[in-house]
Amino acid sequence: MEAVGPTRTKARPRVRAVLFDAVGTLIRPEPSVGVAYAAAAARQGINLPADEVQARFRKAFAAEEFADRHSGQGRTSHEREVQRWRCIVAAVFPGARDPEALFADLWDHFADAANWRLFADVPPVLARLRAEVDWVGVASNFDQRLHAICQHIPPLSQLAPVIVSAEVGWRKPCQQFFAAAAAALSVAPSEILLVGDDLENDYRAAVAAGWQAVWLDRQPGTQPLREPPALADRAITQLSELRW
Repeated sequence: MEAVGPTRTKARPRVRAVLFDAVGTLIRPEPSVGVAYAAAAARQGINLPADEVQARFRKAFAAEEFADRHSGQGRTSHEREVQRWRCIVAAVFPGARDPEALFADLWDHFADAANWRLFADVPPVLARLRAEVDWVGVASNFDQRLHAICQHIPPLSQLAPVIVSAEVGWRKPCQQFFAAAAAALSVAPSEILLVGDDLENDYRAAVAAGWQAVWLDRQPGTQPLREPPALADRAITQLSELRW
């Protein structure tokens, strides 16, 4: 009679590709959004505290996220990304005397890699990954500016592919985004691991697409957790905890 051993958890498929979200996962704006927006507004004679500007930005950003998800059904393009950021700037500074100039100032600011910083835990993890998997890349809700940003921030310049929603035509959490990314890699969805800081757009959406996923919770307690306890081994607070 064959001996019956302890029940084993089903092994996950091996990971051949690891994709990272960009903002909040690999990079952060420096100076912060509130400080950058307040400085741009001051150049037009609008003087507001950075914390008030940050609060206005969060509200305006959430409104555009809602519009993209519901009215736009997740579709996007370069033109839509320009429009969404123009709307955000206008909502943050409704009284600007030259809203187009203010928008252009901020668009160019966030296109400049000098205004972004790597999180300290990124370089060692990327170095380890490149030696162990076939693909290490980026999958982000962003526009074409992200390519130049990555090219000017070592070690992001070594990542490939860099998949951005404005070029795919769909934003995360839409399943079309994940299908396009999997097609670009030519690997099975189950062999792709997405690491991101957004519980909905990154973790939940990737799992729904049949990918493996890890939620990077850099600020524990700030996002509602509704998953069963099984999520515990798929949530980390820094990239050094990442296992694949």
